[in-house]
Parts: sequence; C-alpha cells; structure tokens
Amino acid sequence: MVMLNTDMKVAETPKEGLEDYSFGDAYKAWLKKEDVKVYEEFYFPSLAEIELGPWERKGGRGAVIHIPNTHMPDDCHVVEIRPGGKSEPEHHLYEATIYIVSGHGATTVWTDQHEKQSFEWKAGSLFAIPLNVWYQNFNGSGSEPVRYIAVTNAPPTMRLYRDNDFIFRNDFIFRSRFAGEKDFFSGQGKLFKRRVWESNLIANLPDMPLYSWQERGAGGINATLEMADSIMKNHVSEFPVGTYKKAHRHGPGAHLVLVSGTAGYSLLWTKADRSDMMKCDWKVGSMVIVPGDDMFHQHFNCGATRARYLALKPGDMGLFAHSIGKRSEGLSDKSVKEGGWQVEYEDEDRELHEIFEQEAAAHGATCRMKAFIPWCTGEVGPMSERDT
Repeated sequence: MVMLNTDMKVAETPKEGLEDYSFGDAYKAWLKKEDVKVYEEFYFPSLAEIELGPWERKGGRGAVIHIPNTHMPDDCHVVEIRPGGKSEPEHHLYEATIYIVSGHGATTVWTDQHEKQSFEWKAGSLFAIPLNVWYQNFNGSGSEPVRYIAVTNAPPTMRLYRDNDFIFRNDFIFRSRFAGEKDFFSGQGKLFKRRVWESNLIANLPDMPLYSWQERGAGGINATLEMADSIMKNHVSEFPVGTYKKAHRHGPGAHLVLVSGTAGYSLLWTKADRSDMMKCDWKVGSMVIVPGDDMFHQHFNCGATRARYLALKPGDMGLFAHSIGKRSEGLSDKSVKEGGWQVEYEDEDRELHEIFEQEAAAHGATCRMKAFIPWCTGEVGPMSERDT
C-alpha cells in the first residue's frame, strides 16, 4: 500500500497474531539460579538481624536486597559465613565493595593461581574487590559467624550484557585495576583535594580521619572514598551531637549504614508538601537505602554521641557528566534555589526542626543548631568542625 500523495510504501499490520517483543532479565535470572532469599525493602533497622537463607557458595547463608525500581543501579548482598567456613572462589565483571558488619577473617585475591595474596579484616573494615579478580573469603573464627554486606553494580552489568556466562567466566585480567601489587591491600592511602581519600582497604572505618565539609552544615566532616579504581563512589560522613545535615537529593541507590552513634534517624520524601515523608530510625548497624529518583533525604543525630555513616553508592556508571567533581561542584552541595540539590537550613520547613528537638529531648540530648536555625530553642553548637 502506498501512502496518499507520497511514494512511501506502508506495510499492512496484521490485526491478530502479533506478540509483544521482550527479552529476559539476566539479573532476575541470576537471582533465580542462585535460589537466594530476596528483599525489596529500603529500610533495615539492624543488618545483624536480617533473616538469611541458604547461600552455600558464599560460605553459609545470605540474602540479596534489590529495590524493584527500574532505575536502581545497584544491589546489596548480605552474607554470613559459618564458623570456620569459607566461600567458594569466584570472579565477576561487576564491582563489589564489602563492609564487615561482625566477625573477623581474611580474603585471598589472585589473578595467577600461583601468586595469591591475603589480607585480614574485622568488624568495621571496608574494602573493594578489583574488577574480575579471583577472590575467596574466610571466617577467622571457629565459633562465631562472620556477617558482611557487599554493595555491587550487578543489576545493570548483567542487564547490559545479558549473558551471565560472560559475567562469571570471562578470564580477562584488568591489569590497570590490579596487577598483583603486594601492597595493594596494605591499608595505606593518599589524600586528594575535595576530601578524596584513595585506599583499597580501610581497616577501621568507624575511626578513620575525616575532613571538614562546611557546605553540608553543622560541623560535619567527611571523606569521599576511591577504592580499587572502581566506578562505585562511596563516602563516609560524621556529624556532632545535637546536629543534623542539610536535606539533599540525588538518584537512587545510596546504601547508608550507621557505623557509630547511639540514636538518630533519616527522613525521606519526594513531594513538595512532604505528604509522603518517611522516618527511618537508626542505630549502629541500621541501613537505609535511597529508593527513588530525586528523593530528598536528611540525616539527624539525636543521640548522645557523634554519629557516623557510610554511604555505599553506585557512582557515575561511566557517565562523566555526573563524576564526583562535577556533582560536588555543581549540584550536591548547591542550593536548590540556585539549581542544585541541597536545601539550605534557612529554607527548610520549620516542622523538621521541631521534630528534631523532640527526638533529641527524648534521647537526653540537647539541640545545638541555634547558630543555623533562628527558631531553635537549643544552644549554639559546632560551626565548622567536630568539637575536640
């Protein structure tokens, strides 16, 4: 058939018998093959108390946390290695950053079967597995299990290639990432501008030195972590007693784990009137995941001690327009009034501060935000760095 007044030939579409085109989800297929327990929640009051199911190749039990958001760029594997146990050796083409929740042990890594190297870790340690390097995790205790979380970019990686044999059976060695350097996991590091700390192993994250980040407010300190040349971008932040951070937003996938502190909470919302606001109380070992696109979230320390959290994030996924420098300089700590992603203290809803004062009082703490909030009934606290 030729379209009227044109020379375009139009094929006739059958009225019946056509099917919707679709292809399988390689990530969901992997989850099914692993036969592992899956959670789709975004808030976990205690990582130590998450119920796990069998995951033998990981050394005992485990679960995968993956929020069913089509834009979700990462997942979280919660793994428990039985006493005296070990995982099966593995390597893969997705990134993985591991935080030890409890226990102690060691990891062996190698690209050459005859040149293995090992490093030890304990509760509070953080490290990254170099891309496609063989590794195996060992529980160092014969009486207590090890529990850790691994935040990975497995979902988009598997969905990109759609062939999991390629993901798990590819022998290519990324020598620019790891070439068997003996000091790779020494725990040493290097500081760069804008609080960037490069290290492949942080032995004790709850007590590592952090640096002033005045733009986020109220005496907060911070370090952005570059590990194993991974595209995943993590950071650790701390704020003093009786203070809270400015509200901000970004894409989904940040896994926030409280590593020190006695009491606090996070608020999350998307609507301008905050009618969908959710409150997530936390303690050491709690995890909150930013589940949605452009979701505002704000973190509050209403406890009696300093509070520190680890943010495990997917990074820019190779999109340099959202690299750490651009993000920080352009949006992350820039006011929404200027086109950024941050709500300044003077622009926040008064109710948010009133909630915080109530929570602080309930936990025996004093609000110390008077220098930033005109209607604060508390006291003046730290202005630019942690009290010493």
